[in-house]
Amino acid sequence: MALEAFFLPATPGQRFALLHWPDKAREVSGAVVYVPPFAEELNKSRRMAALQARAMVAAGYAVLQIDLLGCGDSSGELVDASWEAWLGDVQLACGWLQQRTGAPLWLWGHRTGCLLANEAANRMQGAVDQLFWQPVLSGKQYLQQFLRLRLAAELTGGEGRGVMEALRQQLRQGQPVEVAGYMLSANLASDLEKAELLLPHRSGRVEWIEISNRPDASLSPAAVARLTQWQAAGQEVRGTVVSGPAFWQTSEISECDPLLQASLLAMQRTPAS
Repeated sequence: MALEAFFLPATPGQRFALLHWPDKAREVSGAVVYVPPFAEELNKSRRMAALQARAMVAAGYAVLQIDLLGCGDSSGELVDASWEAWLGDVQLACGWLQQRTGAPLWLWGHRTGCLLANEAANRMQGAVDQLFWQPVLSGKQYLQQFLRLRLAAELTGGEGRGVMEALRQQLRQGQPVEVAGYMLSANLASDLEKAELLLPHRSGRVEWIEISNRPDASLSPAAVARLTQWQAAGQEVRGTVVSGPAFWQTSEISECDPLLQASLLAMQRTPAS
């Protein structure tokens, strides 16, 4: 297998990308674009994303990992980013990889990356299968949780009173806010708040995987409700739960081997006729 790091021309600037490619003698069975989570969750997840990409390549998939505008080693700062620009980055990555493989397309999203992946898929004309890792269902709820990181920091310093309302007011006035070292623009916050995990692209299937550290691990009630709704609408979707740590939010970098195995099994299963 081969690994190539490069910059993909984009508007504006360029996007840093990692291309994982199977052995030349092996036929490419699928083209996978990884859509990462937001802020510190992205950094905490890099190890698992790399391990999964290697496992996918060993199974015959070509995998493209891309840093979105204002993230990682790509052009710009987070405060320059917008939801539309990120959707454009996902579509750019998909087009680039498909031109080089012609193989069936998979969008692999993690957390808020599932919101982006699903919306990008719904804008595409061709068939798109999706792999979801611990998907965020509501951007509004996620934004609230993200802003609470600032509240927690202020409370630690004894200055927490009125912080949430002050942050909201700042965003309403079109001003960026700083949360846990990340500068969030008012536009991105507004777009994230509107994002919702809606019915996916009907041309493909969805493999939804959640991670739990409980011994009696089962899909969350919210996941069961959403999956039931989608199945009733005719969407081919399957939910799976594996045991392991929530590696995107642990204090130390951690791994979840069962997730790697479950993801490959989900992708390689025979679709319903």
